[in-house]
Amino acid sequence: MRPDLRRLSLRSYLMLGILLPVVLFILVDSVVIYRQALAAVNTAYDRTLLASAKALGEHIQADGEAESAQLRALVPYAALEVFEADNRSRMIYRISDIRGQLIDGYADLALWRGQLPTLGPYAALVDFYDDVYRGEAVRVAVLMQPVAMQRARTMAVVQVAETLELRRTLARQILQDTLWRQLALVSVIALVVFLVVQRATRPVRNLSLQLQQRRADDLTPLALDDAPHELRPLLDATNTTMRRLHHLLENQKRFVRDTAHQLRTPLAVLKVQVQSALRGDVDARQGLTEISHTVERATQLANQMLSLAKVAQLAQEIAVEPVDWADILREVALDLAPLIADKSLDFEIDTVPAPIQTHAWMLRELSRNLLHNAIRYSPEQGKLQVRLLCDARHAALVISDGGPGISEDLRKRLFQPFSAGQVHSGSGLGLAICQEITHTLGGQIELVNRLAHGQTDGLDATVRLPLAPTSTHF
Repeated sequence: MRPDLRRLSLRSYLMLGILLPVVLFILVDSVVIYRQALAAVNTAYDRTLLASAKALGEHIQADGEAESAQLRALVPYAALEVFEADNRSRMIYRISDIRGQLIDGYADLALWRGQLPTLGPYAALVDFYDDVYRGEAVRVAVLMQPVAMQRARTMAVVQVAETLELRRTLARQILQDTLWRQLALVSVIALVVFLVVQRATRPVRNLSLQLQQRRADDLTPLALDDAPHELRPLLDATNTTMRRLHHLLENQKRFVRDTAHQLRTPLAVLKVQVQSALRGDVDARQGLTEISHTVERATQLANQMLSLAKVAQLAQEIAVEPVDWADILREVALDLAPLIADKSLDFEIDTVPAPIQTHAWMLRELSRNLLHNAIRYSPEQGKLQVRLLCDARHAALVISDGGPGISEDLRKRLFQPFSAGQVHSGSGLGLAICQEITHTLGGQIELVNRLAHGQTDGLDATVRLPLAPTSTHF
């Protein structure tokens, strides 16, 4: 079963990826070298066979005339002995006339029945072939030897066979030497590759060790000074993730801290009110009214704190499709219409299509908080104007009320959590939620007093958000 390469370590993958092609190449190269060496050995020993055949041909004589000439050979063993390399090989010969009749040599050496090559490598009528003699493999050289005497001209067939022990021994020796050299080469390459891979992967191991030794709450950025160029994108991405986690953890800590601090007071007040009502210190209706107001404020506080936490959650998610801010703004205005009518406000809304790349909930929460604040601080029968404008790249929501405006001291802390414009009105989280949503969407929010004849005539709350990149509104 093929192993899954994705489960290999980086070092194993590099070692395998480098050494496997090298080993395959060396194996193929070893086969090629062995075959070339074996061919060179056969060529050298074939020359020896040819020399033996020529030596035998020099001892052939002819008696008679023309076609009736008879061949005879007087071949001393010494003529072959000089060509025998050692006792591991034997020479066998056969001399025949052109008709195949044995003249001298070993009769059981099979007669040559082949054809001479058209373009042989030697300047002689010679052919080489493999055969079997007495159950033993032999290499045979056959030479067509012309014999010319004073009155006789004919042709003799000289066959010289050699056993293959020496050739095979030499071939095995060549193969062993080749394999040993290639094994040494592979060992050197493997050692070099191992050292290089160890050195190249050391920063990865150091990074892994550094991360393992960190405390669970340590989200400080990783050092980039000694990191290789190839690891920098990974380290940058890791540091970015750590910054996001740090931001999320800080928001979570702040949420838990603020929740514990802010809910403790209304719960304590509620407990006192319940105890007072049970003792009969206040009238039952008055006690229930006070309890209802306390519960309402605690509910509003809890809902806004959950909204603030949801903004942090949605900030980590990517909005798939743009949302039309104009549609959401009109829906919010319709939901708050009873509050507008209750104060008999002169309400005016003017919008244009404004696609924003975000979640619909964030735009709805932003619009609701701003419009709700404007309604709360607007005087009875006052004027409230909502405008949604667009330029080439941004959308701007301007909510103009006729309230008292804000002081410079209040402006500096108005966007801080739990910093309400009026001490006994609201939880102080509405504008903090608006600022968090605006910054998450890459926009800006500001509150500016509107002046008329040198005096404050109301407040303009302006939010600018970038339009969706694929918007074709303009």
